[in-house]
Amino acid sequence: MNYSSEEIAKIINGKLEGNPSVLVNSVAKIEDGKEGDLCFLSNTKYTPHLYTSKASIVIVNEDLRLDKEVDCALIRVKDAYIAFSQLLEIYNKISVPSSGISEKAHISESARIGENCYIAPFVFIGEDVIIGDNTSIYPHTYIGNNTSIHSGNTIFSGVKIYNNCIIGENNIIHAGVVIGADGFGFAPNSDGYYNKIHQIGNVVTEEFVEIGANTTIDRATLGSTIIKKGAKLDNQIQIGHNVIIGENTVIAGLTGIAGSTKIGKNCMIGGSTGIAGHLKLGDNVRVAGHTGVGSNIKDGETIQGPYAFNQKEFLRSYIIFKRLPQMYETLKSIEKSLHL
Repeated sequence: MNYSSEEIAKIINGKLEGNPSVLVNSVAKIEDGKEGDLCFLSNTKYTPHLYTSKASIVIVNEDLRLDKEVDCALIRVKDAYIAFSQLLEIYNKISVPSSGISEKAHISESARIGENCYIAPFVFIGEDVIIGDNTSIYPHTYIGNNTSIHSGNTIFSGVKIYNNCIIGENNIIHAGVVIGADGFGFAPNSDGYYNKIHQIGNVVTEEFVEIGANTTIDRATLGSTIIKKGAKLDNQIQIGHNVIIGENTVIAGLTGIAGSTKIGKNCMIGGSTGIAGHLKLGDNVRVAGHTGVGSNIKDGETIQGPYAFNQKEFLRSYIIFKRLPQMYETLKSIEKSLHL
């Protein structure tokens, strides 16, 4: 589908400079742009590509100053990255199926399917499931009994949502996600073996949650594991049973969060972080990548380290740590001079 520079400028409320009728039908990185492509420029280190790109339209920040003329049409906006993301959302909506239920999907008679839904071949929908309006479910997805999926959701291929879970409005759940598998609960018995503690709770995600590919969210032992409004989870994250993730918290890939930990709102957690169980992380906490969190964290703290403590203290300590070989040689020299 073709869009003119004038149409795009109206969509993102931008100021057009150049030909109002130039057309684009695809998007690309600015360094790879060719005729018919729409690109964006928000990071100034890529500015040289603006003068060599063959793209037809480039979205730029309103304060960008040109060193020379450019061949493309420019659309100036307050934040080029945000404006481009809005266009990508529109592009994604028109490039994927929006409705239709495949005859090859298995849908239980007791399930209720909303309007304008897309259900692909080989989807399994169990007993008493509720699927809200405008929801898309891609192939080989399993929806367990008594699960409720609200409106506007996109559930990609191979997702498994176990019984009794609740998925809020406008979630995006990427391929391979498992929601509602048993939490890791076992009790040692007198014979030295472990008895399984059955997990009879569920998982609840609120609205505008996004869950990356192959992430696993365990069901609660009792009650609910909860992912609150606006939280964003990267790929390959493990969320333990009865964990609560606060509103608008973002968590990078390969992070593991043990059971019953509560994470506040507006937190940022770096990749490959491990968080022990039964902890409380406050609001607006920042956790650097590869950090091990073993204690409660207060609101607004920034932490870092294999066993995390205050980031400023960690950085000071790390400087000393790097100098340990030199300090050791100095200490040996002092011992030798004192004949110790």
